[in-house]
Amino acid sequence: MGKTRLEAFSDGVLAIIITIMVLEIKVPHEPTPEALLALLPVFLSYLLSFVYVGIYWNNHHHMLHTCERVTGPILWANLHLLFWLSLLPWATGWMGENHFAALPTAVYGVVLLVAALAYYVLQQTIVASQGPHSLLRLAIGRDLKGKASPVLYLCGVALTCVKPPLGQLMYVLVALMWLVPDRRIERAAGHASP
Repeated sequence: MGKTRLEAFSDGVLAIIITIMVLEIKVPHEPTPEALLALLPVFLSYLLSFVYVGIYWNNHHHMLHTCERVTGPILWANLHLLFWLSLLPWATGWMGENHFAALPTAVYGVVLLVAALAYYVLQQTIVASQGPHSLLRLAIGRDLKGKASPVLYLCGVALTCVKPPLGQLMYVLVALMWLVPDRRIERAAGHASP
């Protein structure tokens, strides 16, 4: 199967996720700075989640670029990833509405963790489908950022139980780690070109 429908569907789901998240930011009922300030936790949680969805969209696009064909297991692994990402608006809203309280912040970290694991499953499913000498396998190499992210999310969840700002800091650090453009696939594609 070709990958066009998979890419289009995934892009649509990610766009809907962002739309749902922004709709959670309610318009203030009063035209005062205090009313805006009260929305700051909701806005900050939205901002972090927007960055995460952008990171997933960017890396998902690059990863699918390496796919020569799409198989049934790839379709299901992709749906698995989209399922966990679709929980991000709920976790984002809960965390923001409760001003980054410990339990909502820990649950947010768990959603980030399982989304990262689902991304890894999709990545490995593509590699298994395309073969050990595939462009994706060549590009990811040892995948240090990919392996470090779940560990950092786990640390963030644990730290949130002790002191929520420390857990939040871990989530921001992982986002910053991935915000730096990951050029592995572009470099590998450049080496593989004739």
